[in-house]
Amino acid sequence: QVQLVESGGGLVQAGGSLRLSCAASRSIASINAMAWYRQAPGKQRELVAFISSGGRTNYADSVKGRFTISSDNAKNTVYLQMNSLKPEDTAVYYCNAHFVLGGMSSDSWGQGTQVTVSS
Repeated sequence: QVQLVESGGGLVQAGGSLRLSCAASRSIASINAMAWYRQAPGKQRELVAFISSGGRTNYADSVKGRFTISSDNAKNTVYLQMNSLKPEDTAVYYCNAHFVLGGMSSDSWGQGTQVTVSS
């Protein structure tokens, strides 16, 4: 397991940008995948983007071309660069670490950071 601390959320106008950071308590190089999820009020938590230990990335259709996930193994940190933000991006954003070991999977979560996009 790993402890995750998100930062970088805030209030921004539509069309603006924010960069979220997720600092891990230990090396992320061996973690199978790191991801960002979000949860808007009254909605289920949804996957926004993930990056595998091999560097493969994937994005939700709603953020493709606007968001970029990246990792810095030397800093044990994962980032989510969010550009061209829309009011519908408003949500609490959570960092996730996904482990697979011996055929079993487990997850660690951060506490979340609020992103609010005003129109």
